[in-house]
Amino acid sequence: MPATRDPRPLTGEPLALDLLNTRWMSEGTLQDLLTDVDGLAVWLDSTGLSGDYVPDSRTLRHLQRAREALRTAVDGSLEKGAPLVDAVLEHGRVRVALTPQGPVEHPELSDPCWGPAWLAARNYLELLGTAPDRIRSCAHDSCVLHFFDTSRNGTRRWCSMATCGNRAKASRHYARTKDA
Repeated sequence: MPATRDPRPLTGEPLALDLLNTRWMSEGTLQDLLTDVDGLAVWLDSTGLSGDYVPDSRTLRHLQRAREALRTAVDGSLEKGAPLVDAVLEHGRVRVALTPQGPVEHPELSDPCWGPAWLAARNYLELLGTAPDRIRSCAHDSCVLHFFDTSRNGTRRWCSMATCGNRAKASRHYARTKDA
């Protein structure tokens, strides 16, 4: 179990977006949780994958590759991102089985080190199949975080109303009072 708590401002998003959120802004500086194996251990723990995958340099390298593929697909275009995401997905497949509890899916991986990366890429496909228009980037200019909009009417704009939403409201208020 990692000794360090997860320092990220937004956690608990679907796995693909949670992986993207391993980069965030703090006081104007881009932070990156996945710069070393210790950060990987923190991420694996926070996503519930620590019992299934070992935080080592190969897993870290594959996860960084998946993060860049997802970033290209989400922030760039599916046309450019699809081949990159597909390259990650090539390292595994889904095996379907029927159990007494019902149908289940098991990932079969070419190498266990690809597990977290493959699961994140697979989760992105699931999000695209569910509600692609609900995959969002925070509307604040200096924020790089992503979220899956689960609001009833689908109009969420901020990663967090308490931080980015409040900053935007304060900025608008300041602009109005300054002009007055």
